[in-house]
Amino acid sequence: MKRILLTTVSLGVLGLLSPALGADLPYAKAPVAAASVYDWGGFYIGGFGGGGLGNHNYNNANGPAGFADFTVNYNSTGALGGGEVGYNMQSGNYLVGVEASGFWSGIKGNDATLQLGVIDQSNLRWGGSLVGRGGILVDRLMLFFTGGWAFGDILHTSTAPGFPVDQFTNHQSGLTAGGGIAYAITNNLIGKIEYRYYDFGRFDRTGNPLTPNGQLPYSVNSTYSVVTLGLDFKFGGPVVAKY
Repeated sequence: MKRILLTTVSLGVLGLLSPALGADLPYAKAPVAAASVYDWGGFYIGGFGGGGLGNHNYNNANGPAGFADFTVNYNSTGALGGGEVGYNMQSGNYLVGVEASGFWSGIKGNDATLQLGVIDQSNLRWGGSLVGRGGILVDRLMLFFTGGWAFGDILHTSTAPGFPVDQFTNHQSGLTAGGGIAYAITNNLIGKIEYRYYDFGRFDRTGNPLTPNGQLPYSVNSTYSVVTLGLDFKFGGPVVAKY
């Protein structure tokens, strides 16, 4: 009987002490889950399309009295589309890269509404660029900017009553700069919206002493503002873990 009583008391005491003893025992914390962060580094290829507005400054700086420094501005509008290939390197929340692109363009316009008697038209046929890129990253979102070299062909047409049409192509180059926002839709597909400014510089139409259609020699400066939507495919690289 005593043995049964002692056993019962011992079990009761152990039951009361077990929570206190358990509180003193060491325990391991559950591991913190790793947050996934998108990896923007690597090669990519893609396409884009949109529209643009051109501004053209026509100037006759060397004509006789009454015509020297005659200046006219006219606009051009139209669509464009093309492709690109590039490479990005990522360090933390920052990105640097390089990108080459080419596009077809239907941006064209003339000064017919000014009723000058002679109609000048500029048509950006195609263009391209080689730029550097920089970006600020927030996981799958990137704010980026670009800048570099641009080139393209501008077809110019001058039409004067009583003279043959003077049409010629100018192979021009200059500078481009811009920026935009990109978002990684999946691990490989990236959508973006981008603005670009192109300055293709000036071309001169010389004469001896007049141009082929009887006009005074002149020059035209052309700049363009372009907004496009694009979709890129990035090779390799799933998301990476960040602890």
